[in-house]
Amino acid sequence: MANQWLQQLFSAIDAKDMPRFLEFLVEDAVFRFGNQPLRRGKQDIGAAVGAFFDSIEASHHEVADSWAHPDHVICHGLVTYTRKDATRITLPFANILSLRGGLIKSYLIFADISPLFTAA
Repeated sequence: MANQWLQQLFSAIDAKDMPRFLEFLVEDAVFRFGNQPLRRGKQDIGAAVGAFFDSIEASHHEVADSWAHPDHVICHGLVTYTRKDATRITLPFANILSLRGGLIKSYLIFADISPLFTAA
């Protein structure tokens, strides 16, 4: 079940489909991407994620492995980003998702995306 759910989550992210992405979150969710500030609530998360979506042309996530517990999903893999200049870079990531009622209450992304914003 976690694999199908993660595929749906990453499909929304890779499509840059903000409304569908936000449907995965509880209203008072918290979100942190790497060393960026913690975001609280769907509106704040949507603004931060939307700004990130605007900074790239595309992304494609490949989950290498995942582990599910009733209230947590952990996964890691590779994400390929397409920059605005059409160059691509592939970087590792790991996510820890805490759930409430089947929705994400805490979304923590562990990744160093600084190479994404350096010259190709």
